[in-house]
Amino acid sequence: MLGLLETKREVITKYDVTRIWGSSAVGLEFVESVGAAGGLLLMWDDLFFQKRNCYKGERWLCIEGVLTTMKFHCALCLVYGAYGREGKRVVWEELSYIAGLCQVPFCLFGDFNEILQVEDRKEVNSLPATAEEFKEWVQDMQLIDLPLSDRKFTWFRGQSCSRINRVLINIKWAEKVPDIRLKGGPRGLSDHCPLIVEDARVRGGPRPFRSLDSWFTHVGFLRMVKTEWRSLGDAPFPCKLKALTTRLKKWHKDNFSDMDKRLMMFEDEIKKLDTMDS
Repeated sequence: MLGLLETKREVITKYDVTRIWGSSAVGLEFVESVGAAGGLLLMWDDLFFQKRNCYKGERWLCIEGVLTTMKFHCALCLVYGAYGREGKRVVWEELSYIAGLCQVPFCLFGDFNEILQVEDRKEVNSLPATAEEFKEWVQDMQLIDLPLSDRKFTWFRGQSCSRINRVLINIKWAEKVPDIRLKGGPRGLSDHCPLIVEDARVRGGPRPFRSLDSWFTHVGFLRMVKTEWRSLGDAPFPCKLKALTTRLKKWHKDNFSDMDKRLMMFEDEIKKLDTMDS
């Protein structure tokens, strides 16, 4: 399951999502942006999750269905918190209603635009009124705030740092999946760090094949692919794909190795700054 906030898209098509996901076996639901502001998108692997229902609000997107590998009936809700006090209250009330409507184990995740404790914001000595209300709502809903395993803050802007991105699960979810953990991914050029939820019992499998948009703008890319594919003749399709992948790695190194180094350098600099602020 992958959730994206601030898509800034009024319409999102299956073609758009297939390009992001890398496969046509992907399901999607979205909340359109208002002009170039906002927008939410949920994507999932159709082989592992079967959608039953979908509910939408201006600042949240909820899908109810079954995780087929576990036969786990659940609901997942992507949240993009409001800014003003009244707007936040409206979002929390709507989420309470949806959780009660679904009556299944549920997980709320995203940018709640609010802290839960003093330690969630740099150089803060007391909780603002909206944070106290958010804390009361979390307690009333009997939600569990998954702890971050590798960082303190998730949002950075100048000297300001906060943990406003989080994952909240109810007790039923925790009982069904007790070994989940939450970590933050590299934030790249964004103000926010992505959140990654993992089952601690699951070990990673083979890495999926990925492409870069920059490949398709390179003048020699398509010519190289056609030449390599034809040179493989009548070999079985999986063998041709494997051989082409090997060739693509070499071609990428020959043409984009400098870009990889520069991106890694920028990511390292961002990580150092995040560590200093944490």
